This record gives sequence, C-alpha cells and structure tokens, in this order.
Amino acid sequence: MLIGLVSDTHGYLNPRVPELLKGVDHILHAGDIGDDSIIAQLSQIAPITVVRGNNDREGPTSDYPLVAVVVLGGSRILLTHEVKVPKGFDDPVLQAYRQSEIDGVVYGHSHIAHQERRGPVFFFNPGAAGKRRFKVVPSIGFLVVEPGWIEGSIAPL
Repeated sequence: MLIGLVSDTHGYLNPRVPELLKGVDHILHAGDIGDDSIIAQLSQIAPITVVRGNNDREGPTSDYPLVAVVVLGGSRILLTHEVKVPKGFDDPVLQAYRQSEIDGVVYGHSHIAHQERRGPVFFFNPGAAGKRRFKVVPSIGFLVVEPGWIEGSIAPL
C-alpha cells in the first residue's frame, strides 16, 4: 500500500503536491493545516486522515483530533503533530509504542524531513509542504506499507 504524507501546509498547498500524490492509496496530514480547503483538495486524490497541529487553534482545522491511529496495509500507524523521537531502545515512550503495537509514527512540526527506525517502530516526518520557512526545502513523504513493515521516502518540492 502506498501512503502519501503531508504536514505543515500552513494554509498553502504547493501546486506540485496533488500531482506527486496521484496514485496513492491514502493520505496522512500531520497538522498545521492552516486552511480546511487544503484537506478538501487532498481528499479528491485519496481517502485522508488528518490531525491538527499547534497552529490549528481556530476555525474548522481546530476540530481535527490531536492524535489518530490508523491501520493501513496491515500496519498500525500513529499520526500526530509533535513527537520527540526516542533516543534509546529502553526509552519508556518507545516501550509504550511497542506495547500499543504501533508499527509507525508519522509527525510534523519541525519542518525537517526525517525518517528512522527505532527497534520495530518506524518514525517519519515528511517535512513541511507549505511555503519555504526556516531555510528548509519544502517536502512531502511516501510510505510503502505492508503488514508489520514500513519503508519511507522523501520528495522535495
């Protein structure tokens, strides 16, 4: 299963995003949406799961949950806006993810694309799909998901 990942649009949907997401089976938006019309546009491409970010405090975007857990391609994925990736394998947060049988964590907030596996849990930040901020190249991400396995890639915009 191919999943498209978007975060930190902040009210702006880069025109390349819809084209790059064509053909995905599902889209995850990890918050700081900024304008609910972005979700409407993305939902025309594929089913979408959305969480709100720290800047989604008012209006329709404030109605989205802070956290969502979805099962896609046989894997349990936790979607949220802010995550501190566990430093070590004995980190209690990592243990909590493992006990909840979370295979992947998708998050945003930092605007910095990042992916890493900590034991059996795959952490992925697609970066920011909105206008360029903080000298970081805008990007989105993709996950190829199979039961118990997740692999990611990052696409600069």
